[in-house]
Amino acid sequence: MAHSAPVSGRTTGRTTGRAGTGTGSWQRRSLNLFSDRAHSVGRWAVPLALGLVYGYWAAANARHGGPITAGNLVLGFVTVIVFTAVMAAVLYLAPRLRREWHAFAWFLFSGAAFGFLVGQTGHFDARWLVGVSAGIGAIIGLLVFYWTYTHEDAEGHRIN
Repeated sequence: MAHSAPVSGRTTGRTTGRAGTGTGSWQRRSLNLFSDRAHSVGRWAVPLALGLVYGYWAAANARHGGPITAGNLVLGFVTVIVFTAVMAAVLYLAPRLRREWHAFAWFLFSGAAFGFLVGQTGHFDARWLVGVSAGIGAIIGLLVFYWTYTHEDAEGHRIN
């Protein structure tokens, strides 16, 4: 059976090596679909896109189905700026922290984002809102902790 030879410099998601040779020459290569430029654009474009959706959603919750006002537009744009900046900061800084603090950063961010968004409706008691926001943040924090715990070694280096 004929096989193509691996090309140096290119990465695939498959393992390479010769089966049945007993040499133990299997190696894992990472899959990289996008260029470095696409990744660098994505580092600011994804938080901005999510910030635009979040800002529109917060402004829509705050107006309670009424007409769009200047104050509502200001709230939406300020929300976009703050959400985008905080999310970009969490995406940049959290992976550099130990896994516990990484999960705690996502707990704080997701709980606060959920609480602010639902709080704009004005339909809920503050105690209920804080409790549910803490619960949502705890769930996301535990998921992030589990993810980092299963994808890092004891020193905090990523497992390939």
